[in-house]
Amino acid sequence: MTVALHPLALSARGIGARLGATQVLHGLDLDMETGRWTSIVGPNGAGKSTLLKALAGLLAHEGVVHLHGQPLAAWPARQRAQQLAWLGQSEAAGDDLTVWDVALLGRLPHQPWLGRPSARDWAAVENALRATQAWDWRERTLGQLSGGERQRVLLARALSVQASVLLMDEPLANLDPPHQADWLHIVRGLVAQGTTVVSVLHEISMALQADTVVVMAQGRITHQGACAHPASHRALEQVFGGRIAIHAAAGQWVALPRVAPVQ
Repeated sequence: MTVALHPLALSARGIGARLGATQVLHGLDLDMETGRWTSIVGPNGAGKSTLLKALAGLLAHEGVVHLHGQPLAAWPARQRAQQLAWLGQSEAAGDDLTVWDVALLGRLPHQPWLGRPSARDWAAVENALRATQAWDWRERTLGQLSGGERQRVLLARALSVQASVLLMDEPLANLDPPHQADWLHIVRGLVAQGTTVVSVLHEISMALQADTVVVMAQGRITHQGACAHPASHRALEQVFGGRIAIHAAAGQWVALPRVAPVQ
């Protein structure tokens, strides 16, 4: 399948999903523009991760998801894996695998069956490990790493795919503030190159660095709009029950706790 330029990298219509007997998503419609960064935010249990899994084709759901204008289900598995990369929460990976081998797994969609990695594969893995500052550990095993180091290796695996769309569920888990800043730099670089990024984030101030924010509550989308727009700020404050306030600081938007006055 040839990938043609399309104004929407991902679109979803009528997305519903159940976890057991519980309806988690309720007929969601969503559009995500090519070469833009969208953050999905909302309280715990809002359905954010479930929506992201549905967009990735990892969860059975009602409705239809389109990738670059074509139904996701119509994509051959290998080509879909080349175009759509995934970084999930607390992903399992063998502790006995080396950092290099884990990152190299991201190149599997680009390799022929039983084929050997190419020079392009090696280069993609090295670039990804250097971008996440994991290059110096390439010969260590995952079991020898801290939670934050492990998260950076899994991010490198997703980056090594070099997909046109990158979906990330809580990518900042276990990362300290400097490495969260590094992650933001990586994302902005990807978007500048035309990659579409979709992230589920609990860090509202970081989510506000995106181009677009999707606000969710109780399995529904309550708002989608530009991160800099006052309506998006009001929607965020409302979905968290007025317990946060959005402020401008140092040229960017940040979310701060709304502290009740001392009686």
